[in-house]
Amino acid sequence: MQKKKLLALALIGVTIFIYGVLPAFAASRAAQRRQEAAKDNSPVYTSAILIEAQTGQILFEQDAHKQWPPASLTKMMLMLIVMEKIKQNAISLNDPITVSSKASKIGGSQVYLKEGESFPLEDMMKAVVIHSANDASEAVAERIGGSAEGFVEMMNQKGKELGLKETRYVSVHGLPPDRGQPSDLTSAYDVALLARQVVKFPEILKWASIPKEPFREGKFVLENTNPLIGKFPGADGLKTGSYHEAGFNLAATAQRDGLRLISVTLGSPRPQVRVREASRLLAMGFNQYQMLTLMKAGAALPQELLIKGGEVSSIHPILQAPALVLVKRSDAKDVKYSVQLNDSLWAPLRKGDRLGELIVTLGDKPLGRFPLISSQDINQSHIIKRLWDRFF
Repeated sequence: MQKKKLLALALIGVTIFIYGVLPAFAASRAAQRRQEAAKDNSPVYTSAILIEAQTGQILFEQDAHKQWPPASLTKMMLMLIVMEKIKQNAISLNDPITVSSKASKIGGSQVYLKEGESFPLEDMMKAVVIHSANDASEAVAERIGGSAEGFVEMMNQKGKELGLKETRYVSVHGLPPDRGQPSDLTSAYDVALLARQVVKFPEILKWASIPKEPFREGKFVLENTNPLIGKFPGADGLKTGSYHEAGFNLAATAQRDGLRLISVTLGSPRPQVRVREASRLLAMGFNQYQMLTLMKAGAALPQELLIKGGEVSSIHPILQAPALVLVKRSDAKDVKYSVQLNDSLWAPLRKGDRLGELIVTLGDKPLGRFPLISSQDINQSHIIKRLWDRFF
């Protein structure tokens, strides 16, 4: 009997060691390795991605689909939904946002809102974008979604619409979950997809690039949480996020010479490391790539397209939009384009009617196809000319 008890105790000890001590030891070693890598200036993050904003082309990725807690990067979805509601005239930046009891008690980064206070939506959004204020996020979410829970449903629905397959929201601010509760989850890839939508709103980039901003009539100062602002050339956003389990996350964006890049790094061990890695990725992108402009929007091609039965007999097609292609700087000189026009057309034609395409290639690789359109209305000619064009 005594031997059985000793054996049972031994088994319990082994179980505790395997399920308790070993994981903690492994986590400690992983953290130590990340710290050591940070010291020797090696890339340090759980996952990362670099994309070009206009096309979404991936320029670099590492474990980009690994799920990870976004922390305050969660607020990027709030930012997008708010701006879309403004665009739909469902709410205005001048609309007052009244602070609830719940919003006034949200911890973490905040602007110390008091229950019953009211601020214009624009002031609240500046608090969210610049200072990552959790209390302002809660108040805005309650105003638009009816409750924070209602707004979370909107966030997840929007995530589905955008194809964010590795993202799950449970909060409007990204604070760490209570014990036993699930956390927000995303991936570097999904954050980059979301960022592509967010940077389409100039107001967000304007706010995200403000180093400091007075709040509550100057009694409080919003400090930008993104150290790239004012230090990395062209940087104008976008969002930081951190807590213990999430590490230090950063979705950064910068624009130079018409090229906008977005980098996302998740799980860095220290704030300085995430800034270093974001700077490294963005600098690599700008050094290696360029947005090449072959022709501007509205530029007329030398080729003519025959028009039958019209008041004019031919037309020079124009570009509907600028012919821009992302290429490596070393390949720019080898980019070519060709013109593919429709067969001769019959009048009438309307301004903006499609006439063909400008096709851009690099060797055998297609880089883009750009619509060619009519620059003017072309009315039908008299009956004699129409008959002549039909038979001759």
